[in-house]
Amino acid sequence: MKILYLDISVFFANRDMLDALERYVDPDGNHLDIVKLKYEYDESRVRHDDAFEESFIKTIRNTSPDFVFSFNFLPIVSKVCDIERVKYVSWIYDNPEIFLYSFRVINPCNIVLMFDSKQYETFKNGGIKTVEYLPLAASTRRLDAMVPNRQQTERFITDISFVGSLYTERKQYYEEIAPKLSPYTKGYIDGLIRAQLQVDGMNFIEECLTPEITEEIQKVSGINTYPDSAETLEYLFANFIINRQATIIERKELLTLIGEHFPVRLYTYNQNKAFSPPGVQNMGPADYFEEMPYVFKLSKINLNITLRSIQHAIPLRVYDILGAGGFLLSNYQVDLARHFTPDEDFVYYEDRKDLLNKIDYYLKHDDERMAIAQNAHNKIKEAHTFDVRVKQIIDIVKERKL
Repeated sequence: MKILYLDISVFFANRDMLDALERYVDPDGNHLDIVKLKYEYDESRVRHDDAFEESFIKTIRNTSPDFVFSFNFLPIVSKVCDIERVKYVSWIYDNPEIFLYSFRVINPCNIVLMFDSKQYETFKNGGIKTVEYLPLAASTRRLDAMVPNRQQTERFITDISFVGSLYTERKQYYEEIAPKLSPYTKGYIDGLIRAQLQVDGMNFIEECLTPEITEEIQKVSGINTYPDSAETLEYLFANFIINRQATIIERKELLTLIGEHFPVRLYTYNQNKAFSPPGVQNMGPADYFEEMPYVFKLSKINLNITLRSIQHAIPLRVYDILGAGGFLLSNYQVDLARHFTPDEDFVYYEDRKDLLNKIDYYLKHDDERMAIAQNAHNKIKEAHTFDVRVKQIIDIVKERKL
């Protein structure tokens, strides 16, 4: 079987996926024939790109692949694959992912693998026949090979760590529009955020945006839907503005709260260096491949505070923590509790008081903590590696008729 693989280096899972594809052997002992095509990911060109379209058609005709693969859905790739009648497998890596709402998602060439079961159910129930549910994965082969030496141990060993964005280093839509909103609308949104932060496992922001609130946000933001897409303004505002603001508030408040009781290390972008409340040691960024696995291995407790627009899914961070053999303390996520067992493979907190209580408990109970981390690592190695996912993807491709 021949795969035309769009090699997109900005996606962290790219390297592990390629490694798994190159190692795959079918029951008859055959390897995959992988044709790699470097693709420079640019959001401004994934819908329309005449030059790429022309060259990509030639590439497909010259290579005759059984299917094309990329992380995230690229409408321009789907367009060409539909013309050439070649299957296009895209594995969704982000949520929100605006390009999923392109009209091209219904092209019969598509096999769209969604990592968020809630998003999958929404599309499936909406009559979209090109979607499948497939969670993300970890490379235990790579992670297990990273055994910390004395220098790495001294550098990264700690009690509590959080690795992730604060989203203040990116475009802050809400901060830009808030001064322009009426007191009523700003109060409504602020109240909505506070209500949402009391609830894990479901997100109600989008359905709570009334036509009047939506109209005012649109007026002050100037954001509009794409003409070739089916997303609503409510979806855009809920996920790109309000849920992102909720995540900014939540991550800062939780880290500040933890820092008042326990020392915690924060690994984040350099642009967030100013955030360093008492008890929080801002370490700057950790390289995904060279440093992050050691953080996970050498932290007694690894925190996960999920981006609020990821409704049910297991973020890649979680797979990397568990795949590295780290102990995970997370907010509640439906898919996480579906694939792993709470208090056996990971621990989740129900509220802020519970978060502090569980940090205190597991810092004092090393044997329980390490047993939970080992259970999760074993489960990842058995059922959630990129090797496992590649086999699942190949099976899906074989079953899907074009």
